[in-house]
Amino acid sequence: MLKSKGTNFLSEINAFFKNNDASKAMNSMMDMISGLNMSERMLFDRSTRFNSKYSLLQILTSLILFPCFMIRNPYNCPQTRLGSMIGCGKDVFYRFVQDARINWRKLLYRLSLQLWTRIRVRSDHKNCTTCLIVDDTDFSKTGKRFELMGRVFSHIEHKSIIGFKSLTLTITDGISQMVLDFALLGKPGKKGNFSMTAKELAGRYSKTRPEDTAVQERINKYSQSKIKLTIDMIRRAIRKGVRFRYILADSWFACADIIRFATSRHIGCDYLGMIKVGEKGRTKYRFERNDLTAPALVKLLKGRKQVRYSRKLKCYYAVADVVFADTKVRLFFIRRGRQGAWNGLITTDLKLEFFEAYRIYAQRWSLEVVFKDSKSLLGLGKCQARDFASQIACASLAAIQYNLLSVVKRFNAYETIGALFRETCSGAMELTIVERIWGAVMEMVIAVTSVFNITDEEIYDAVINKSEELAHICEIYRLKMAV
Repeated sequence: MLKSKGTNFLSEINAFFKNNDASKAMNSMMDMISGLNMSERMLFDRSTRFNSKYSLLQILTSLILFPCFMIRNPYNCPQTRLGSMIGCGKDVFYRFVQDARINWRKLLYRLSLQLWTRIRVRSDHKNCTTCLIVDDTDFSKTGKRFELMGRVFSHIEHKSIIGFKSLTLTITDGISQMVLDFALLGKPGKKGNFSMTAKELAGRYSKTRPEDTAVQERINKYSQSKIKLTIDMIRRAIRKGVRFRYILADSWFACADIIRFATSRHIGCDYLGMIKVGEKGRTKYRFERNDLTAPALVKLLKGRKQVRYSRKLKCYYAVADVVFADTKVRLFFIRRGRQGAWNGLITTDLKLEFFEAYRIYAQRWSLEVVFKDSKSLLGLGKCQARDFASQIACASLAAIQYNLLSVVKRFNAYETIGALFRETCSGAMELTIVERIWGAVMEMVIAVTSVFNITDEEIYDAVINKSEELAHICEIYRLKMAV
């Protein structure tokens, strides 16, 4: 496919699915992509070179559509229906994801904000509470030769694993959630060797890049603390024009730096997150001129009979206004049953009531759903390329794919992202089967013409044009050839 056709590539695929009506989900997906402003200057800060056979947008669109055509990686693309449309080999895609000049963070933001605007203007968004959610997840790897590879502690498996940590920032209104930003991290450890042996470190892939490239910037921050990167990501979201009411996070992020940062913003946002209450709850809070830990504070509130029972939520709870990090905050303590363990929430919003805080914080679990769906459906964290630029590119593509599915789900009222994804794939599978049937018909026609010494036109006229079933296949294939 020549470059002159590259600008029409998206419309060609869109027309193909619409004409065949193979999948309403795929049609919705293509309509959503077609409605985005995807100019090369805006996304890549450059245009495709005049002598390039495939445009940057053409390659990007193909990569975004890989999961919909059940393509696991570029190596499998040429043998698929999408591969026959674009007509290029695997190396085109591999070179694209390894391109250190592509600023995937900027690209992700520019597409995600367009999608979020479509949600933000809906009537069912008006009464929702918009929140930013921050959390990390594991990208487990089986090899040790990846660039910057090291060992990280997995809170899921409760042991050290080989891989990366992905610190992720999402936005949600309680109905839909979208990925805005992420950072791949590693922990150097006390010896600065990422818990690897000298032989393992020597065997890792390495590559020298200019300092001004986007990938090198990420590499320079690879070993930074999650707290600092979290603040940087939230600050970047605010600069991009993202507006939200609360920052949601688990107990790991409930520290003085983030609390101070949240209260210093001028957009009217607050922090709401978990705190440690049990034996690990050693943080002290200023309460009535005394510095008390969370367990000591719960004991004091119980002694004053300030613990209440909620029939609605079937839990015991208590509220206390304290000072933490020179900031006035409100603590909520919750316990299920008389013998259950106490859990805690902290917020900088002193007007927030317990039931509202409980409802809003429940939105934080939507990020766990994002991780689960992205890993199981979109291959998040399963990139096997050694180049760190490819790891960033594949994670960014998974985020873009999830955001598209999330918006399509919102507009078409699918129950889950998984149900939408399965229906989207079914359309591509159906068209692939039709193409194979047509190929078998053509082989049969060629065989018959050689045996009976007649023309293929006579066979088409005698069989296909007089058979409704075969005519249907012929019509589908005719539409395919027209795009």
